[in-house]
Amino acid sequence: MPSGLVALALGGFGIGLTEFLIAGLLPQVASSFAVSEAAAGWLISGYALSVAVGAIALTAATSRLPRKAVLIGLVALFVIGNLLSALAPSYPVMLLGRIVAALCHGSFFGIGSLVARSLVAPEKKSRAVALMFAGLTLANVLGVPFGALVGERWGWRAAFWAVTAIGVLALAGIAALVPDGAGETRPPSVTGHSDPAPADGLRSQFRAFRSWQVWLTLTATALSYGGMFGAFSYIAYTFTEVGGFSPSDVAWLLMVYGVGLVVGNLVGGRAADRDRDRALVLALLGLAVTLAVFGLLAGSATASVILVFLMGLFGFASVPGMITRVTDFAHGAALAASANVSASNIGNALGAWLGGLAITAGLGYTAPLYVGAGIVLISVIVMAVAAHQAKSAAQQTEHCI
Repeated sequence: MPSGLVALALGGFGIGLTEFLIAGLLPQVASSFAVSEAAAGWLISGYALSVAVGAIALTAATSRLPRKAVLIGLVALFVIGNLLSALAPSYPVMLLGRIVAALCHGSFFGIGSLVARSLVAPEKKSRAVALMFAGLTLANVLGVPFGALVGERWGWRAAFWAVTAIGVLALAGIAALVPDGAGETRPPSVTGHSDPAPADGLRSQFRAFRSWQVWLTLTATALSYGGMFGAFSYIAYTFTEVGGFSPSDVAWLLMVYGVGLVVGNLVGGRAADRDRDRALVLALLGLAVTLAVFGLLAGSATASVILVFLMGLFGFASVPGMITRVTDFAHGAALAASANVSASNIGNALGAWLGGLAITAGLGYTAPLYVGAGIVLISVIVMAVAAHQAKSAAQQTEHCI
């Protein structure tokens, strides 16, 4: 794997840390600015909303610019946002810093996935995307404990200074190691015919959304994330209220989940390079089954540890394949890749809302797991339909040729 992928992974790691570390710092931040816990919570929800908006807006605004230059600009925006947070004299400035940092998130992973796949041979494209996302999954494992540890020892501002430094290193790495022109041409189409024309301009970007396969892939992405994070949002309650774990156990259990994300991401990338649609259907089916079984066995401590690992593994095994699939059918349109990130965030919000409704209805703390399983099962059906239609279209094309 080329060194440019390492630089992209470092950028993903920094962005992931920014997203996750705040959870371990909220009490300190709320105390520092004398705001309520609910107000401090906007540093998380405001970030998520900004990711969804920025993924589309910034990708569209930069559609005619060289992709390497756009990545450098996005990481610079990330550095500025975290610098604002580190220096923030007041809560509004802190929130502004979080919003600025979040704006680059979706576009970085959307455009970065196109650049990553252009750095390797076509048969390794999903593995390249998985390596870039390895930084994000590793941040999921380390983010909360990193923020809590640094914040406890040196104060919450030190955590944001550390992330700012990581951003500067990633910026330098991308500038030095990612080749000029990387990701500038469209990847070969799903029929195998290459198209060297650059996918620039808003008209060209939006034309990609005429593909029914793009919409099916985005729908499957939103539903798979919605099912997993709908269950994950309330997993601490499942552990403590059903599994009998103590609150202090939740941190290491979440790290087990994070390790599952890392493993699933890398395994899923390799599997997608062999037979992408089959790998996606199996990963989603594995997630649906895992969530349903988790609901049944949540009262067992041993089963909970195993199942939360599998939840992370199957949950992220579909990510590299989904991204390469949507960009293949979109003929390399960066807006479609970024829309995939927005779809995942929309799914997160939908899943968390439905899981919360189930708990409010008095169905218990295993209910989000069953709700999540149902949502992911719909994703399996959508993906199976998409795979069948794509295979039929490919066979018809070969027959015509």
